[in-house]
Amino acid sequence: MAVKGTSGQIRIIAGQYRGRKLPVKDVEGLRPTTDRVRETLFNWLQGQTIEAAVLDCFAGAGALGFEALSRHAESLTLVEKDKGAAHQLRENLARLDAQRGQVVEGDVLAWLAQTPAKPQDLVFVDPPFGKALAAPTLKLLEEKGWLAADAWIYVEAEQGLALEAPANWHLHRELKAGQVQALLFQREEPQA
Repeated sequence: MAVKGTSGQIRIIAGQYRGRKLPVKDVEGLRPTTDRVRETLFNWLQGQTIEAAVLDCFAGAGALGFEALSRHAESLTLVEKDKGAAHQLRENLARLDAQRGQVVEGDVLAWLAQTPAKPQDLVFVDPPFGKALAAPTLKLLEEKGWLAADAWIYVEAEQGLALEAPANWHLHRELKAGQVQALLFQREEPQA
């Protein structure tokens, strides 16, 4: 049965919350990462989520962040601008009794412009399509010190979008599925 005001649900694929289904708020432009793409991504990451500090930018349904939390991330920060989606993320954290997760309600670019309390080990960047948000997000992550020395950065964007990652990020894996291109980068410390 659907929860009133939701458009569906996401299913956690593996880990401590495996099989759990979480409601997703009906928000214009929200497109949760598909199970197929998510499964591929977490196969690529092979254990990189364990004890990782995880940041999910443009969290939306939180599919990527909840999957990382289920796979034993140390902490999860979900950043979401839409008030209804942010509220749903908080409710889903409570449903899972996930004490290691927090929701930041606000604009991702404004939030990333500040200095982080702690560098992140794994970052998900899955902005709304057609809004030119990926490039400035990647730039702020690198320039403001949001990333651990060997952080992993996953970017999901529309096919054909030319993404310019910082020079010290190396493309580890890439997938194209439908209208989506999925890119996994690993960061290296820049040479002094």
